[in-house]
Amino acid sequence: MTHAIPGYVCPDDGTRADVRTAPWCCPVCGGPWDLDFAPDPASSLDPASGPNSLWRFGSALPLPGAFSVTMSEGNTPLLPLGERIHAKLDFLMPTLSFKDRGAVMLAEVARRLGPERVVADSSGNAGTAVAAHCARAGLSCEVFVPEGTSARKTGRMRAHGAAVRVVPGGREAAAAAARAEADLPGVFYASHVYNPYFLHGTKTFAYEVWEELGGRLPEVLVLPVGNGTLLLGAALAAQELARRGVRPPALFAVQAEAVSPLAAAFAAGAEDAGPAEQRPTLAEGIAIPAPPRARQILAAVRKSGGTFLTVSEEALAAAHRDLAGRGLFVEPTAAACWAAVGPAAPSDPLQGRTAVLPLCGAGLPAPTAA
Repeated sequence: MTHAIPGYVCPDDGTRADVRTAPWCCPVCGGPWDLDFAPDPASSLDPASGPNSLWRFGSALPLPGAFSVTMSEGNTPLLPLGERIHAKLDFLMPTLSFKDRGAVMLAEVARRLGPERVVADSSGNAGTAVAAHCARAGLSCEVFVPEGTSARKTGRMRAHGAAVRVVPGGREAAAAAARAEADLPGVFYASHVYNPYFLHGTKTFAYEVWEELGGRLPEVLVLPVGNGTLLLGAALAAQELARRGVRPPALFAVQAEAVSPLAAAFAAGAEDAGPAEQRPTLAEGIAIPAPPRARQILAAVRKSGGTFLTVSEEALAAAHRDLAGRGLFVEPTAAACWAAVGPAAPSDPLQGRTAVLPLCGAGLPAPTAA
């Protein structure tokens, strides 16, 4: 029996498209797609009876029928960091970052569509996650990376069998090169920003929090935001769970002071964000000067009653050391939320509320001699 794959819809102009024939972005406005899908709130949601992976939330996911691509992604533990704050250890994923949540969805979609090859653009974790899951699905994969991407990161992609194309210039140049390939026949663009299936993978973060907290969500979810894929996934889950009677959390979005276009737009009351200067920061993973989904991110935070917080480089470094001292060695970007709401934060932004924050990516130790 074949099952229909939900199609795309543009959140700005309502354009609809079939996943099998759609371009990688809305042909009218050029913006990212959303998915023409909403789970039935009356459907059974019994994750305990499902597999030990994010597919345990199958009734809330947009891919009907049996799945085949998995490395037991998801189901990561919650760890108390204080009286009111829990950390969700998403760095314990198969490729060591939360990007596995979205990558497994993209790989399953691609497997069903059967393209000649899959292309992606990334400067690190997303490329590794897509490469690994394409390998699992038996798909040919090519990852476009900006020049200067570390050999350790590109080596991990190649280890999974992906072809790595180094593009002169920065992150946007790599994205432009991948998108040029995405317009060719037989290519599936596994974009963690433009393809909404990725967001329906990341929403399982919040579904798991709901499960782990006994059928409720915390008062606040504190989330690092660059392209906003984790925050928008969490917002999706909160909306879907609200239809089941679950009280939604406020969304606190965290950016590095060095590159914070969304925080600046939020403070100015703007509906969209202008481009920011690309400056160096320890939080490389969220240093996105012009997020394509800026309007959606800002709207989601406002709708939730949340806010934006920014953190200095000094605070990032201190939070990174503090987490390591607690036994949690994560990448610097993953320390941003702890810097924003942890004990060293300059104020108490949570104001006594309960919160969950993700530790999104593992720290990689320096190589040692044999």
